[in-house]
Amino acid sequence: MMNWMMETYHKNSAADEYWFGFVLNHLLYVVCGMSFEELATLFKMDRASSKRGGFLKIRIKATTPALKELVGKAVLLGTESLLELDGYNKGEAFEKVITERFTTEQWVKDSVPFWQDGDAIINGKKVQIKLNGAELTNEKTLKKYFG
Repeated sequence: MMNWMMETYHKNSAADEYWFGFVLNHLLYVVCGMSFEELATLFKMDRASSKRGGFLKIRIKATTPALKELVGKAVLLGTESLLELDGYNKGEAFEKVITERFTTEQWVKDSVPFWQDGDAIINGKKVQIKLNGAELTNEKTLKKYFG
C-alpha cells in the first residue's frame, strides 16, 4: 500500500520507467524497465537528520535477499569500480554509466527535478536511473511543489 508521499511522487513523476542499479558481491547490475510498482517494493521510509529539518524521505533500499532475487532479471555491467568517477557521487557515476552504455548521448550532470524530465531517454522512454540507497524524494520537496 502506498502512502501519500509515494502516491504524490508517482502521480507527478515524468518517468515512463525506472532503471535500478545495485552492487552485489562487488559486481554492478541494472534492472531495466521497472514499473513504479515494482520499484516501490524496494522503498524504505527514513527520516532526515534534525540538521536537515527532520522530514521524511523515501529511499530505495533493497535488502541483500531482494538483490539476490533481482540478479536473474538484471544486466551485469561490470565491477563496482565503474562507480569510482572522480568528482561525482556513486549515483551520478551510475547515471553516467547507464546513459553512455544504453544511449548515444554523452552524459551531463544536471539537476532537473523528477517531475520535469527523466534522467535519460532510452528506447524512446523517459527513464529515472537510481542506484540502491538513493533518496527518491522527500516530504519537504513534495509539500513545497505539490501541496
